[in-house]
Amino acid sequence: MKIILRLLVFVKKRWATLLLGFICITVSTVGGLVIPRLLGEGIDTALTSGSKSTIITLALIILGTTLLRSAGRFGDTYITQLVSQQASYDVRNALYDHLHKLGFAYYDKAQTGQIMSRCTADIEAARMFLSAGLLNLIQMFIVIVGVSTLILTLNWQLALMTLAFMPVIFWQTLFVSGKLQPIWARVQQAIGVLGVTLQESLFGVKVVKAYCLQDRENGKFYGQANDLYNDQIAAARIQAIYTPVMTLLVALPTALVLWFGGRQVIEGNLTIGGITQFILYLGMMAGFVSRLGQLANMISRTISAGRRIFEILDTEPAVKDKPDAVQLGKVNGQVSFNKVSFTYGTTAAVLQDISFSVEPGQMVALIGGSGSGKTTIINLISRFYDVTGGSVTVDGIDIRDVTLSSLRKNVVVTQQDIFLFSSTIRDNIAYGVPNATPEQVESAAKAAQIHNFITSLPDGYNTWVGERGVTLSGGEKQRVAIARSILMDPSILIL
Repeated sequence: MKIILRLLVFVKKRWATLLLGFICITVSTVGGLVIPRLLGEGIDTALTSGSKSTIITLALIILGTTLLRSAGRFGDTYITQLVSQQASYDVRNALYDHLHKLGFAYYDKAQTGQIMSRCTADIEAARMFLSAGLLNLIQMFIVIVGVSTLILTLNWQLALMTLAFMPVIFWQTLFVSGKLQPIWARVQQAIGVLGVTLQESLFGVKVVKAYCLQDRENGKFYGQANDLYNDQIAAARIQAIYTPVMTLLVALPTALVLWFGGRQVIEGNLTIGGITQFILYLGMMAGFVSRLGQLANMISRTISAGRRIFEILDTEPAVKDKPDAVQLGKVNGQVSFNKVSFTYGTTAAVLQDISFSVEPGQMVALIGGSGSGKTTIINLISRFYDVTGGSVTVDGIDIRDVTLSSLRKNVVVTQQDIFLFSSTIRDNIAYGVPNATPEQVESAAKAAQIHNFITSLPDGYNTWVGERGVTLSGGEKQRVAIARSILMDPSILIL
């Protein structure tokens, strides 16, 4: 339940709206509890006094109560949907914001498909509970307390016989919930695995086709889809067993009411209107109890989804600003490595006691074999990772003492793995300077020697490059990325 309570934090700030929703739920549910009592009294009145005016009055009261109940039902449905959508909006934004705070070290291990699954399917599972599940819990509590009180006032002996089945029903629900929770955890994980496979095969579709490995990729996807299918069928099987068992547990007290209650009517200890109320209240309780299976299923799925969401939100960024970090102004561009050592996790050291300096205006090339640490040095200058020993300074200032945003405004890197957004060439070049003028964009493109190519295209700078720049060649993407870096006018430019 800890996960559920943490999810409820996202709706806490909307307490006023929730209070209004609770009032609507109470009006709707209490209205439902009043109607059987009025019907019972109407039946007894018709059988005893036969007063038409009393019956008409009761009928009008029932009609008014039904209208009031309908208004309450509209209010609680709309408000719970509103609050759940707002809460899922906040969770999704919090998750997205936190993902941008996490450093390269996190993404070195994380799978994009799993992350996407948590931002979509898992959040939707949590939202469903915050709307339908939370509503059912509140209504169920009001109905069980209300019905129990009302039937005890009608006939305490019959009421105790009926309520004796409730502990068994609740135990059965908890048992099923415990069975479903690990299954739904596997389902959520399997959905993420499918997302990873789908993403990799689509991004690498050219490689797959070049090596004629479509059948192998299809087989891998089919196998993972089959695992998801088996887990979902396992959950459905448990629910299929649970439903008739619950139906039987609800039918037993109904039969008991007819048997024992009928005898009470014959002996004059209970009126026909009274037993009618009993049956109606029992039916009302049975309706809510029958939802326990759905609710148990929903809670199990929500806990599994919430746990995956909070796994990300609880992950601390490996690289973050110090509490007393200062803004780094425009620098001259002097970079120094002072006995720097670095290791990726538990692997052997990539860098060991590295020291060098690059002066402002100086152009330096890093040359070395694969795995010698060239990319690592570049990533350390931008503080995508923190050094494990020594220090990196810019203009003599340790980069760990300044804010990340101010550092990265001075240090711009054009990565080896070029990424272009699904937008126009102009938007991609101006990504770091959204308010750049057309002249500034063109000047950067000329410096990157891509301007002539862009102007030769039918739409020029408004040409849509497609996902990851798929419509451009490797060299063209490289030059667009260089133009993007040049437009930033950084003090330190790394290619």
